[in-house]
Amino acid sequence: MTQTSPKEIPPSAQLLEMIFGFTLSRSIAVAAQFGIADLLKTGPKTADELALAIGAHPRSLYRLLRALAGAGIFAEDGDGRFTLTPLAEPLLSDAPESLRAFAATLADEVNFAVWADLPYSIQNGEPVVPHKFGMTWFEWLGQHPVKAQEFNDAMTSLSAGAAAAVIKAYDFSGINKLVDVGGGHGLLLASVLSKYQNMKGVLYDAPAVVAGANDLLAARGVADRCETVGGDFLESVPEGGDAYILKHIIHDWSDEHCLTILNHCRAGMPERGKVLIVEMVIPKRNEPGISKFLDLQMLLFLTGCERTEDEYRSLLHAAGFELTRIVPTPSVYSVVEGVRR
Repeated sequence: MTQTSPKEIPPSAQLLEMIFGFTLSRSIAVAAQFGIADLLKTGPKTADELALAIGAHPRSLYRLLRALAGAGIFAEDGDGRFTLTPLAEPLLSDAPESLRAFAATLADEVNFAVWADLPYSIQNGEPVVPHKFGMTWFEWLGQHPVKAQEFNDAMTSLSAGAAAAVIKAYDFSGINKLVDVGGGHGLLLASVLSKYQNMKGVLYDAPAVVAGANDLLAARGVADRCETVGGDFLESVPEGGDAYILKHIIHDWSDEHCLTILNHCRAGMPERGKVLIVEMVIPKRNEPGISKFLDLQMLLFLTGCERTEDEYRSLLHAAGFELTRIVPTPSVYSVVEGVRR
């Protein structure tokens, strides 16, 4: 019997594998929640040993790990012991670009419940969350502190890789003062300031958020060059920056709200000042891109969206900027650069 090559797999079989895609993401999430990768960091372990460590049913845990090993996440040896693989290493809590928290949150029970109502958003053009929960996503997080912490950890997890990629790809030379709008605890800004020793920074986010940034800024040795300011970027942003960077901000909001944020940035900068938008950019037509599925996530949870190059050009032009270039990074993110007209 001859083995079928990947190119000879019939479309129905390929589609069937795609249909089961949700089972893989959910299985990864559960493995991340149980911290399986961390338990394997010290060496191979059987499902029985892992089950004892996490309080699980051994046979059921084995079935989960067997399925993940078939996808290249963990590997099973001849003695029934599981080990880490390159795809499993980002699930380590202390990996430089760990995705453990993000994996656990993106495919958790809340996310799956929201995605179950995708038809509502497709039919009505509105996010599911207010319809399902009776409030906006951020209001719901405010009432569920455990989930809010998990969400924040997930965003931090995702940001680590993005920050490293942005610094590697984009040249910040010539910027004397960089304002990070919605910068959270300052991971990206601190990373930029660490590389560019003559630069000063302003970290701007909600007062309760920036209040937790001091330890990170101090640990990176940039606290003396970085001012923290609390506020609401829909109301105003700090003035005086040569450039304003917004990572994972613009995609959360409708065009109307984005124009408000960008207009505040424009008002605070000098002529020919820059705005740097760090987001995924949707590729054209039939080109694959995770951004197209993240765009559906935005549709379900918020009023924003992922945008194409042309959409960023139009948005920036409406806010008084010229899109000068889009700088790809060694990640799924790009830096969309706009210069004040």
